[in-house]
Amino acid sequence: MEMGFHILLAFLASQAVWIGAEEAGAGECVPGFQEKKYQVEYNGGFQKDQPLLQVLFDDCAGNEDVAFEVSNPDFLIDENLNLVAQGDVVSSGAVLFIHGLSPHADDMAQVDVVGAPAWSPHTTKEIVAVDQEPASRLRRSLLAPPMYVIENQRSPIPRTIGKIIPNELRADHTFRLTGMGADEDPVGVFSINRYTGEVSVSRSLDREVIPIYRLQVSTVDMSGHLVEGPVALEISVIDQNDNRPIFTELRYSGEVLEGSPTGTTVMTMTAVDADDPNTDNAVLRYNIMRQSPDKPSPNMFYIDPERGHIVTVISPSLLDRETLPTTTYELEIVAKDMAGSEVGLIGTATATITITDRNDHAPEFTHSLFQAIVDEGSTGVVVNLTVDDRDDPATGAWRAVYSIINGDPNRSFEITTNPDNNEGMLSVIKPLDYERTAYHTLLIKVENEEQLVPDVGYGPSSTATVTVTVQDVNEGPVFYPDPMVVTKEENISVGSFVALLNATDPDNLQNQNVRYAVLRDPAGWLNVHPERGAVNTTAVLDRESPFVHNNQYTAVFMAYDNGHPPATGTGTLVITLQDVNDNAPYVYPSVVRVCEDAKELNVFTLAGRDRDISPNGEPFKIELAKQNGLDKTWRATRINSTHSQVMLLHSLKRANYQLPLVVADSGEPSLSSNTEVKVQVCTCKKNRMDCNGVGSLRSSLLPLLITTITILLSTLRPTDSMWCAVHQSLRHSRLINTHQWMIKTTVCDAGLMSASLHWASSQASAGQRKETTEPWAKDKEAYCKHGEGGRERKLER
Repeated sequence: MEMGFHILLAFLASQAVWIGAEEAGAGECVPGFQEKKYQVEYNGGFQKDQPLLQVLFDDCAGNEDVAFEVSNPDFLIDENLNLVAQGDVVSSGAVLFIHGLSPHADDMAQVDVVGAPAWSPHTTKEIVAVDQEPASRLRRSLLAPPMYVIENQRSPIPRTIGKIIPNELRADHTFRLTGMGADEDPVGVFSINRYTGEVSVSRSLDREVIPIYRLQVSTVDMSGHLVEGPVALEISVIDQNDNRPIFTELRYSGEVLEGSPTGTTVMTMTAVDADDPNTDNAVLRYNIMRQSPDKPSPNMFYIDPERGHIVTVISPSLLDRETLPTTTYELEIVAKDMAGSEVGLIGTATATITITDRNDHAPEFTHSLFQAIVDEGSTGVVVNLTVDDRDDPATGAWRAVYSIINGDPNRSFEITTNPDNNEGMLSVIKPLDYERTAYHTLLIKVENEEQLVPDVGYGPSSTATVTVTVQDVNEGPVFYPDPMVVTKEENISVGSFVALLNATDPDNLQNQNVRYAVLRDPAGWLNVHPERGAVNTTAVLDRESPFVHNNQYTAVFMAYDNGHPPATGTGTLVITLQDVNDNAPYVYPSVVRVCEDAKELNVFTLAGRDRDISPNGEPFKIELAKQNGLDKTWRATRINSTHSQVMLLHSLKRANYQLPLVVADSGEPSLSSNTEVKVQVCTCKKNRMDCNGVGSLRSSLLPLLITTITILLSTLRPTDSMWCAVHQSLRHSRLINTHQWMIKTTVCDAGLMSASLHWASSQASAGQRKETTEPWAKDKEAYCKHGEGGRERKLER
């Protein structure tokens, strides 16, 4: 290993001599290091500030603005061009590289530290490839030392940057360079002289793009067979300060509460530099270049040069938002690399600092006394209370909260905040009564939404007095009770007393008369005495009227005084009507169907209905009418209080039948009605009921009956008894139960008689009859009328 290390030193020495000889031109002054290779002895370490050697550097322009950079950051070049340790250094490394840069020169020198252990992570063992290859290749000792290239190099390009030393190189052996920058992207950056092993760079490099190139070097024979290697070659790009600091934001915003103690952190500025973070090229320093405005002090804020924290410098008493010329300050911040040195590059950004408000000013009323005038009986805003507050209007430190702390025992008032102007709006929410209290005195307090700071309190100006004067207004009469509820039986006689209205004038300090009138009487059943207020009926009260809802009839009355102008009031009268049994019940439905064969469907159900209510309604009794033989064909059986079942006892021929019934309610006394239900006897087959053409058989006998009656009336002089007999026959005949008949006969004083028969049918043809809705189709009794000059008889059905 020691032998390999000496080989490395010998190579570096020969390379330095070769490069120096190549770059020495024919001119008198060559910018850069006048000597490019130095040595220093390592005796266990170096002491702080101890000069180790002096370098020779001349940029041929007076060496102004020359900057040096040492590959080991523990060393520097002082103003006397001495290599000095910045502290006690134990591990310096075996090689140091010094980069000198000025506007006129850009060069590098090498310092060999004799006797020092390697500082670079590339130890001598790695350089000479010891322990890096299998045992079969230990004899190969191709030497590829690390090389360095300064980024952004100017001409001459290409430039030799180092040399590879083989263990032995025969004439038929050549060097080969592979890897990134050679035959891999970016291709062609580096090349190697096949015969000498000199490595060259072909273009200017950018460390911020690729900081380190890792390649492989080997030697091959004429047939391309590997002779030595491959060994790793690492080429590092040495940084130049070619990137300005850049702030992460163009504009920064921060806030600080007024009255904050000195040293309060407002915000942090952050800038980045793309240069090598291990060099001063990326070491940033921050500074405030300008403050606007610069009052009350141009140095209200300070920025930590290393961390970028902006803190307050101004005293808390001067940091008062209400007394500062503005609440917003702008700072121009500069970040400079090279640790803030004169040659450093700069980046700028703007910081905007807002002085935020705290509640250090209590609101104050602009007046200690406010006055308002309001009409009795009215509501709404009566007065606006104004306050002053010096705090920020956009915060809770300015927004006011009002409260009534005295003078409103009945909660007749309310005060709210107008969000637009912060005024207190005092409102009447319960109508005031002049006759009860003509004056009100309120004590109002104002506070902020936010708590005041501890050293500030609410003073006397934070309360105010409001006097409210109530003006008398002519008020309308008031009904009592309202509504008035009375109970009456329906059908009471016209003119009956219903109720006595009571309306009083609340203006008891004025002597006014009250009169009454009907305002709304939907059925027209009532009137009222204009002076006494007595309500009487003008028509029969009917509980079953459509104007009655839930057994109650509602009317509205008006009372008015004789004030100027007159005032009115309204009251409601609710009459609860008790039911009287004044409506006879009826059955439903009026048409039913059964099968002609009594073995089939021959039962139907009927329901009783009544417009009256209990106890004048159900239970209903539904029975067959008292007619001979009717109970042999039909049977009526009660199911429940409202329904009965009717059964066909034997088969009937297909036709329409009128079934006479009697239905009675449960009132006292009970009411009943005679009614007929139309029963259609139909043909039933396979659960289908066919009722088409029912009654056509019996309708065919009608022309014969009409002819017979016509002959009889034309040849005989009928008496009243004859008319009644014809009527009864027709009435009880089931042959004409759906047709209308009218027989009119006039008997003259001379004994002459003429008869005419008028017959009208819904449909004369068989099987096409329809139910009539004419008045004479109803169940009415036949009647006979006799006149002085003649006799007219009319028979229906």
